[in-house]
Amino acid sequence: MVERSRREILRIGGAALAAASVGGEAVFAHEEAVPAAENTPPSAFRFCLNTSTIRGYKLSLAEEIEIAAAAGYDGIEPWTREIEQYLESGGKPADLRKRLEDRGLRVESAIGFPSWMVDDEEKRRAGFERMKLEMDWIAQLGGSRIAAPPAGAYDPPLLDLDAVAERYRQLLQLGRQMGVIPQLEIWGGSANLSKLSQAAYVMIETGDPDACGLFDVFHIYRGGSDHRGLGHFSGASMHVFHVNDYPADPPRTRIQDSQRVFPGDGVAPLREIFDILRRIGFRGALSLELFNPAYWNEDAATTARTGLEKMRRAADPSFRA
Repeated sequence: MVERSRREILRIGGAALAAASVGGEAVFAHEEAVPAAENTPPSAFRFCLNTSTIRGYKLSLAEEIEIAAAAGYDGIEPWTREIEQYLESGGKPADLRKRLEDRGLRVESAIGFPSWMVDDEEKRRAGFERMKLEMDWIAQLGGSRIAAPPAGAYDPPLLDLDAVAERYRQLLQLGRQMGVIPQLEIWGGSANLSKLSQAAYVMIETGDPDACGLFDVFHIYRGGSDHRGLGHFSGASMHVFHVNDYPADPPRTRIQDSQRVFPGDGVAPLREIFDILRRIGFRGALSLELFNPAYWNEDAATTARTGLEKMRRAADPSFRA
């Protein structure tokens, strides 16, 4: 069953992606069927700080919110463990939400690791319960999206993608109940769900209009997908896009998360990627997600501000800080 699914993915061509729809709403679109990049202003993007970028400073979530707001971000993408720590210390969701609103920040998404897609039924049930809890936290903060990565399935065995699609369909149903939509995330180094084509297959097979992808410059490269494959998706099926860059060395198969660099400081084809995102109608948030400890030698405010400036410049070469 697994091998059949893998072979089917390889047979998905551009024409099939262009014609595919979910629940009557197009999930994929040919690049020529949407407005040209030059007709879409760079301001169509929002800019978000994924808190991994400043995790090395060991700040509280409240402090990270202050850093993001002072740097000029439009939104923030916290890790659910940080929310949990805030709650465990006696913090109230309503107070944190007010802090976000007072500083003009939206919770674009959140990063958690429930094992929702695994074959083990007991672990999967626990993963769904954990996802429900984390969705509730996000909803209380005013957010409406959460990452759904292949957590728990990073290593072999290979999963049947038809089974993954069914589990993602169930997760989407839970998300609607909670008011927080899970975004299917690829991890480039994973044995499961590492390629754009695999995400495409799972999203189509859910038959669900809310199916959406959470993609990442680094993970697209690390997983071996061609970044031009983004052109076959509809921008409406993506709400957040993780932004970073990578060096030419080490090679793709050996590069680690900690070696991600600021946008524009590596060799990623960022200009082309952002042009594709405009062309397919993506109007969501670009979220800066780095794990590079070399940047933690500066103060947190400088790292956050530098990251935003470099992300803006990469998305719009005419930008001047």
